[in-house]
This record gives sequence, C-alpha cells and structure tokens, in this order.
Amino acid sequence: MKNKMKIEKIFIEIPTWLGDAIMTTPAIGNIIKTYPDAKITLLGSFVSTQALGNFKNIEKVIVDDTKKQGNRYLNLYKLAKQIGKVDLAISFRRSFSSKFMMFFIDAKKKFNYKRLEKKQIHQVLRYNDFVNHVLNLDNKAGDLKLYFPAYKYHNLTLGINPGATYGSAKRWYPEEFAKVAIAMSKTHDIVIFGGPSETDIAKDIEKELLSKGIKNYQNFAGKTTIPELIEKIAGLDIFITNDSGPMHVAAAYKVKTAAIFGPTRFKETNQWNNPNENIITKKLACAPCMKRACPLKHHNCMKLITAQDVLKVL
Repeated sequence: MKNKMKIEKIFIEIPTWLGDAIMTTPAIGNIIKTYPDAKITLLGSFVSTQALGNFKNIEKVIVDDTKKQGNRYLNLYKLAKQIGKVDLAISFRRSFSSKFMMFFIDAKKKFNYKRLEKKQIHQVLRYNDFVNHVLNLDNKAGDLKLYFPAYKYHNLTLGINPGATYGSAKRWYPEEFAKVAIAMSKTHDIVIFGGPSETDIAKDIEKELLSKGIKNYQNFAGKTTIPELIEKIAGLDIFITNDSGPMHVAAAYKVKTAAIFGPTRFKETNQWNNPNENIITKKLACAPCMKRACPLKHHNCMKLITAQDVLKVL
C-alpha cells in the first residue's frame, strides 16, 4: 500500500541558491498534497528560506548557519538534534555536509536527493522524480509556486536583472541591458534589480540611462529583501534576465520574460511552465560549458547576443 506509515512531522532541506530552491516547489507541493495534515520543518540558507518559508503546512523555519563559526560538523550534528524526531526527512541537496547532517536526524524514513536520470531533463523534473521515487508516488510536476502578492506598479513596467551569482560567464553586458531599457523607456517604466554584490553593474546601467536623459527608472539593486524582490518581479509586465534566481521568480508568476543563456544548459534550468518565456541564446559549439568564467577567454556565447535580439521578442 502507498504511504501506509502515518506521517505527522516532516523535515525538508531545500537548496542554498534561490533558483534551485524555487525549482523544488512543485515537488514540495506534491509532498504537501500527499500528507496534507503533516507539519513541516524547513531548513535552508537565509535566501531560500525567505522565499519558501511561508508555504502552507510549514510550522518551523531554520536558517542553516553552520558555516559561520566553530566546527561545521559539530554544528551540523547539533542542528540535526535540534530538529527533533520526525516521521519523514527529505533533503534536496547532494552535498557531503547534507548527508552528514541527515545521518544524525531522528527520522523513521530519510532520503537524500540523487539524480535518477543521466540524460538532460529539467531540474524541476529531477526534483519531482526523486520525490516520486522515494515516496512511491506518481505525481506530475505542477507549476512553480511562491506565496507573495504581486506589487502594483502605476505604469507598464520593464524589469532588468543584469546579475547572476554563479559567475561572470552567465552575465550579459550592462551596456546591452541599458540599450534595451533605453528603447523600452518610451512605453515602460524601468526597474533595475540586483543583489548586494551587483550594485556596481546596476550603477553602470543607471549611468547609461541618465546619459540619454531617461528619468522614468528605479534602481533597486541591493535595496530589496527577498520577499520584496519577489513581489516586485511578480508585478512586472516584462522581465529581462540572465539565468538566475530572479528568472525563476518570474516563471512562478508567468511574467513575460527574455531569458538570456550563454554557458548554462537551458534545457535543464530555463523557466519551468512559463508560456511567456523567450530564450535568447546563440547555440555555439562551445556552449554550454557550465564554467563560471569563459575558458576560451572570448565569451562569445554572451558577447554575440545584442540588444536587438532581445527587443525582437518583446
């Protein structure tokens, strides 16, 4: 019989990165659908728990700060003990540290994420297939879900996201983002997004806008909390972004998106179930290399993409 054991308490560890965490949401939705009365303890990074912490059934949220001070493995052991007794423990991470912590969790059943399929499939399917496999289910992967209300802008609004935390190879050029923003500023207000480490790129774009006399813009780089970032992206009419966490936020709200891909596998990490996505890529022989910086030093996978390529799909 499926799911014979009574499940009242569930522990879930989500990925560290915002985009990966959001891609687990169809799988988490299926866990909640299977055990609708179970109470969930959620563990993850500050960023990922800020995004997913208000999911239905989540009773407790723990931020993993075991790297901060002292012996990490002792901290992981203490963290496992802090979680207490649960019926089911599921981790969506593959790292050694995660496996170490899961070893000490007091759970009737526990499962660490593993890739079940060698061929290229979307990461959302990988996470969902893993849950189906370990819980003996046959649930389809639904849409990405985030539970924040969309911000209401006064005018039509274009959002641009020039950063990408994985590395420089994933980043399109600020001057090209600026060209798109300048062209679109006649019909749309412009909003620039970015994390605390991406304020310089955002300022470069801002300078270009000001040099062309564009005033109908706001620069939110480094100024938003994760919930504010999600709400502001959710309310956009159009979003232009590198392969990044905010790209998956836009997918959850089905925002019209131009998603710029260079060195990464768009078949695995493009927007899930967003009918309004446009993938911009040059499909070069050297791509996807999956490197943080261009190993060939030319960065043509991004350099050859022009503002015109993006404007064509908007």
